[in-house]
Formats: sequence, structure tokens, C-alpha cells
Amino acid sequence: MSESFVDNDQPPGDPAEALRMIEEQRASAVRQIYVDDRWWFWPWGFAWLVGFGLIFLRFGPDGRVFVDLPDWLPTAVLVALIVAAGAISGVTGARAYGHLAGESAKRGAYYGWAWMITFTTMTVILVRISDRLPDDLQIMVWSATMVGLTGALHLAGGAIWLNRQLFTLGAWISVVNVAGVLAGPGWQALIMCIAGGGGMLAFGLFASHWHRRGRRA
Repeated sequence: MSESFVDNDQPPGDPAEALRMIEEQRASAVRQIYVDDRWWFWPWGFAWLVGFGLIFLRFGPDGRVFVDLPDWLPTAVLVALIVAAGAISGVTGARAYGHLAGESAKRGAYYGWAWMITFTTMTVILVRISDRLPDDLQIMVWSATMVGLTGALHLAGGAIWLNRQLFTLGAWISVVNVAGVLAGPGWQALIMCIAGGGGMLAFGLFASHWHRRGRRA
């Protein structure tokens, strides 16, 4: 047999070459599941910026009305935008993990169901108890509960996939939510509009930028 024959099925003898091949395979897998981070964060940021902004303009601190909108409009807009943001998050997750099999697919499916189940459950509970609350507290309790769930589920998502950015975002949402509740009705909407909505828009921009830099490195 000729000595020039080389078995291409054998692993590379050079450790550096083996590491290079492993890194190429890892990068290829990351590219397959990568979704622009802005699709995770910007729908929620836009929903909160607009929705809570309208609530602040209509139900300002100490009952002040900055813009005379119908009472139902700000809350209806916020709910509609939150539903839209949740749908976009679901589509984004399906694009990122839908083609995978095994544990990753199951985690993604369970995580998606967790969003739907928790928000549905809390909506039913809040509908039952909100009529017993003073008018100025109803919106704050609804908002704080939904934002609290969003923060908790982002924290859970970060823990499930060991995603530092997602976990950090969940922690930020939770802190902002507490600050809004402590500030009280009216001010809570302003804090959630600027720090919550604006913060998520900025976070999505920076997270996308950091990811692109990491891929080029």
C-alpha cells in the first residue's frame, strides 16, 4: 500500500486543528439559532413606552390629567401592545429553537406555555379582585402584576438557557417595577414608561451590538 495514502476519517493529529474544528462547529450552531436580540426586547420596550406613556398622560400623579383621553383607552392600548409583544416573543422563540430536538426544544415549548399560563391565570385573578380596589390603585396593581410576571419569566429564561443578558434584563425589570410601586399611582406609569420601556429599547440595542462584536471576534 502506498505510504502517501491518508485516511481522511481519522481525527486530526494536531490539537490546534482539532480545537479549530470544534470552534467552527460551535460557531455554526450559534448562527443557526441566533435571532437578533432586538426582536426579544424591542416589542416589550415599545409596548411599555407607549402604553405606560398614555396611562401617565391620562392618570397622572394626584389625579392630574395631562391629556384628556377616554378612561378606557390607555389600558386597552397597553393590553393590546402587551399581547402583540407576547406573540412576537413566541415567534422569535420558535425561530430560535423550533428546529432543535431534544431538551432544547422541550425547554422552549415549556417556556412558551409558562408565559401563556401565568398571564392567563393572573388576568383571571385580577379581574376578580380589581373591582374591590380604589380607582387609583386598580391600574397600578394591574400594571405591577403584569410587569412583575414579565421580569420573573425573563429571569427564568436567563436561568434556563444561561443567558446573562436575558437574566440581567429580568432583574432590571423587577427593580424598576418595585421602584414604580413605591413611587405610587401616576408616577409608576412614568417610571415604567421611561426606565422600563426606554430601558428595554436601549438594552436590545446594546445586546445586539455586543453579540455582533462577539461574532466578529
